[in-house]
Amino acid sequence: MPRQSKPKDLQKIAQERFGYDGLRPGQIAALQSILDGHDTLAVMPTGSGKSAIYQMAAYLMPGATVIVSPLVALQQDQVDSIAHHDVGEAALVNSTLNTAEREAAFSELEAGDLEFLFLAPEQFSNPETLDRLQAVSPSLFVIDEAHCISEWGHDFRPDYLRLNSVIHALGQPRILALTATAAPPVRTEIIDRLEMQNPKTIVQGFDRPNICLGVMRFEDDAEKQDSLLRWVSQAEKPGIVYVATRKRAESIAQALQEAGVNAIFYHGGMKGDDRHQAQTQFMEDQAEVIVATTAFGMGVDKANVRFVTHYDISSSIDSYYQEIGRAGRDGEPAKALLFYNPADLNIRRFFASGGQVDAEAVATVIDLVQQDEDGSIDPKELAEETDLSKSKIKAALNRLSDVGVVEALPTGEFAPAEQPPEKGEAIAAALEAQERQQKFERSRLEMMRGYAEVRNCRRQYLLNYFGEEYPQLCENCDNCKAGISHENTSDYQPFPIGNRVTHKEWGEGLVMRYEDDKVVVLFDQVGYKTLEVKRAVLFRLLTRVDQ
Repeated sequence: MPRQSKPKDLQKIAQERFGYDGLRPGQIAALQSILDGHDTLAVMPTGSGKSAIYQMAAYLMPGATVIVSPLVALQQDQVDSIAHHDVGEAALVNSTLNTAEREAAFSELEAGDLEFLFLAPEQFSNPETLDRLQAVSPSLFVIDEAHCISEWGHDFRPDYLRLNSVIHALGQPRILALTATAAPPVRTEIIDRLEMQNPKTIVQGFDRPNICLGVMRFEDDAEKQDSLLRWVSQAEKPGIVYVATRKRAESIAQALQEAGVNAIFYHGGMKGDDRHQAQTQFMEDQAEVIVATTAFGMGVDKANVRFVTHYDISSSIDSYYQEIGRAGRDGEPAKALLFYNPADLNIRRFFASGGQVDAEAVATVIDLVQQDEDGSIDPKELAEETDLSKSKIKAALNRLSDVGVVEALPTGEFAPAEQPPEKGEAIAAALEAQERQQKFERSRLEMMRGYAEVRNCRRQYLLNYFGEEYPQLCENCDNCKAGISHENTSDYQPFPIGNRVTHKEWGEGLVMRYEDDKVVVLFDQVGYKTLEVKRAVLFRLLTRVDQ
């Protein structure tokens, strides 16, 4: 049982043991939820102290704490942070450790000398990791940056989708999922994928009022690059420029250098030491601007970033809001500016189409599963038996897991289901599940396009996307400052924001926002859709679920 659980006691511990001035309401609510026995999802803005929640929960609960964290650099930052508080020892286990270092971490854990163990989801594929964690029966299982389950699990990091089987294998420890950005459907997927027990969701306000929002539209790439170079040269620094590709990160950084800006680049194709050096240069103000792909930024806590610009449009509002949240963490004025060319949407559509499997690939994997005699299916071995890539094999197995053909094991292997559906039915169901996911991803990109082209308050648009009502105008975005927002508001809102509605063809959904004479609905099956309000009412295309 926890040592303390009353809010006043939590505040006292935060001040006396951790040296905090005090806990914010969201931190208290999440802590209270965990200590009261709930699996908990905490959705709180960047810089709101999510790490303090698991650190305090671990201190108050007996037993070890396992933290799943996506990046080695982020894991190291978290270990270093814990070292500043007298709340227990912390270590990490990842692919950079040698055998002796790995053994030392597990030995400390088994001896009870280690409170926190950080690792990436792929580490559970090592049978030794799972065996040694099972031996200590951790009491708290934390998923930091939990939106990665939805953002990355469906394609290049499928190990996120089997964390539920890891949790079961560890004896169902209490689950704490933490993220800075998760729209309602992402929250639902996190809870469902982790199979949370008696779950409770804590959502704090998303608004970052000190960040000025803006979009500059272009129809020509050369004009867009020239404008970016001029804007960054004159902007208050330091700042971040996000781009879509590794090649562009290098070319834009070079162009900025030639324009007299102390700029560096960062992307996932660089050697680990080079990435670390680039990040250190930026964090220590040795470089004014870092031009990066989305490989940069997760867990980066630099208070004085004065701007975040996007040379290429993000794939979703979720990603965009997390990325611009790296600006102005000191509370001082900062800027978030998108350099938008509608043609840039094509590269995002191309990226979104990757990782798909066709009926033939699914059928091939089903045949191999049915031939299995060992009771366990190793994706690596299946890849060796076919001409399919390992990523295609994993994608097919994940789809087949969703429709009951196989079961994901905590080791990264799969087991045939006891009563799988008929082959033709399974193929159809797997492809249908894939198409639903693709529709949802396309609809999220459409919402990102909507942000770039919206003609009223941009902050209102963002917050409505996350399910937060924001009836006033922010007066700190380009549209509000230009007076455009005042011209594009409507009082006719027959379907209240946050209420459930149903559509004749698309089924049930959630009303997200209004814009001029249109309403945006997040449908459970087809994602985000925009409808004309008067047409929806006149032809009864939408009806309230509670009617």
